[in-house]
Amino acid sequence: MVFRRKLLVALPIGLVMTALAIAGLEWANRAFPPPLEQAQALSTEVLDKDGQLLRAFATKDGRWRLRTTVDDVDPRFIEMLIAYEDQRFREHRGVDPLALGRAALQFVTNGRIISGASTLSMQVARLIEPRERRTWTAKLLQMARAIQIERRLSKNEILDLYLTHAPYGGNLEGVRAASLAWFGKEPRRLSIAEAALLVALPQLPEKRRPDRNLAAAEAARDRVLARAAVAKVIGEGEAERAAIAAMPTRRLQLPAHAAHLADAALRKDPKAVRHQTTLRRDVQRGLEAAAREGAARLGPRVSVAMVMADVRTGEIVGGVGSADYFDASRSGWIDMTRITRSPGSTLKPFIYGLAFEEGLVAQETIIEDRPADFFGYRPRNFDMSYQGDVSVRQALQLSLNVPAIRLLDAVGPARLMVRFRRADVRPRLPPNEAPGLAIGLGGVGITLRELVQLYAGLANRGWPVRLGDGIEGKAGLIDGEPLLSPVATWQVADILSAVLPPAGSRQRGIAYKTGTSYGYRDAWSVGFDGRHVLGVWVGRPDNGAVPGLTGYGAAAPILFEAFTKAGIAITPLPDAPGGAVRLSQADLPISQRRFSMTASGLLSASIRETAPQIVFPPEGARVELGVKSGSAMMPLTLKLQGGRAPFRWLANGRPLPEVTRRRVSQWLPDGGGYSTLTVIDALGRAASVRVFVE
Repeated sequence: MVFRRKLLVALPIGLVMTALAIAGLEWANRAFPPPLEQAQALSTEVLDKDGQLLRAFATKDGRWRLRTTVDDVDPRFIEMLIAYEDQRFREHRGVDPLALGRAALQFVTNGRIISGASTLSMQVARLIEPRERRTWTAKLLQMARAIQIERRLSKNEILDLYLTHAPYGGNLEGVRAASLAWFGKEPRRLSIAEAALLVALPQLPEKRRPDRNLAAAEAARDRVLARAAVAKVIGEGEAERAAIAAMPTRRLQLPAHAAHLADAALRKDPKAVRHQTTLRRDVQRGLEAAAREGAARLGPRVSVAMVMADVRTGEIVGGVGSADYFDASRSGWIDMTRITRSPGSTLKPFIYGLAFEEGLVAQETIIEDRPADFFGYRPRNFDMSYQGDVSVRQALQLSLNVPAIRLLDAVGPARLMVRFRRADVRPRLPPNEAPGLAIGLGGVGITLRELVQLYAGLANRGWPVRLGDGIEGKAGLIDGEPLLSPVATWQVADILSAVLPPAGSRQRGIAYKTGTSYGYRDAWSVGFDGRHVLGVWVGRPDNGAVPGLTGYGAAAPILFEAFTKAGIAITPLPDAPGGAVRLSQADLPISQRRFSMTASGLLSASIRETAPQIVFPPEGARVELGVKSGSAMMPLTLKLQGGRAPFRWLANGRPLPEVTRRRVSQWLPDGGGYSTLTVIDALGRAASVRVFVE
């Protein structure tokens, strides 16, 4: 009798409270709509290409509040949340009369609150419109707000608000922030124990923080597991196993990668909540670790910067502006990937590539490494010694200065700069100065990002690509002429792939080049495989000298370590294209066996006889030989003037079968497309044209 009397009292209480909430709903809808706009104050996120969090910024009130949707969370968590908090969430319209009646009955029976009656919709109303005092009036308004919210949003949208705003202790709000802080991972895949803890914490977030009240957190988690087992959301065996799982005992820092790029994203669009980049978080994390450890080995004030890109798309997959963004002693706030510095010897491969393309040399061509005077410019090797006669292959691998300048003098500094512009890279020269031979040894300004863009074209069979990170710059192929021909790029890559790795590093199947600027201010290393290119800069941001700093000794070990830590599989370098061969010196045409220079340092073309000149086909001509029609290919007539017989013709770097004394020859192409034709006379002088066969 007593129980029936209490029941008769309790049930009407629930019905009356529901009726009062509904009665005031229409008036509240008009006068006081729910403040849903307050729910839009979220942490700004910078994401990688796959949507993984690289870095987050706290809200203005100092909260870590990451936008979270149902799709971002493990489905078992959602099931456990509903089973524990609001079993009829999918059926009610914001207020659950049965839950209100149950809570009222428990209050009447026990004289105190045993369980609450708040639905998830009511909890969302409280989260977006918090009130300091818990009164009957506040509860009624909360119920009215819940009904308002239900009328405006779908059930999943209501869950999204709860998942984003639920409190988890301290300044953590939302399931994503909590999962990252307590478990170090996104909540897409949670263990049963992890999901139960995240369900339990919002009830009493400060009292149940596992880093401060481990026992209370564990007890709350176990109650959620027990309720989930009763509701058959999980099995009893799963609940028992989850109850013995270890609890987190410390709060982790949220991810904070790509600091300089994140700053750039905020500057570009301060109002955006999410910024998508092309970076890959695992790659970025590995590069940052390699930069941090490398700088620590090199000593104080030295910083490290890196850029890694996909050579086929131009997308930057990892970028490090400094060894430590927060290290003032290293000026960590400066993004050294965008600062103009001297590139040292890193531009030499492009000089050799142009010489290969024009048929001036082959890999085994002998070239002199002896003191030379180029109209007053006297380049010297880094170690002040000379090797004498060396092959072109050895000269590039050893990064000898004099041979590189001999070739640059032959191809012309202006032509080299034109090739750089094909890759949309414009190195800076001193004011009012024309390109000179000094650019071959670092006498020009370039950024790490520009240097990597040049090497991306080299690694992409000569086709230039523009680098982009999703924030600044749009990645993609650059229309127009190639940086270098496929044959020339293969020759360069073949040479660089055989350079010995730095001491202590193992061979990784990459081609790489190092460089050191004048005065030991900048150390560089750029390497590539068949898919990715990575550039490393080492030095002081204040442009101070670092005695003994070299590309091979400082930057190259970091390059190899970074390739390892990035976690990417090495893609083999491309196979040799048609026409690309590596001939022994004995098999070279006599005119290519030695790169001849006069004692003054000028090319032998300065002899009285005029150099050979190709008069047909002209430079840039499009010649129709039957490729489009599908008929048998017709030979192309080749005509030249000047030069001393005999003449050797080369097509795409490959010698034609016969040496001729005639000035009219014929060439039968292998197929359509761009081709480079070169003629070399008996004195080693050469001329080249580039044509398109169709």
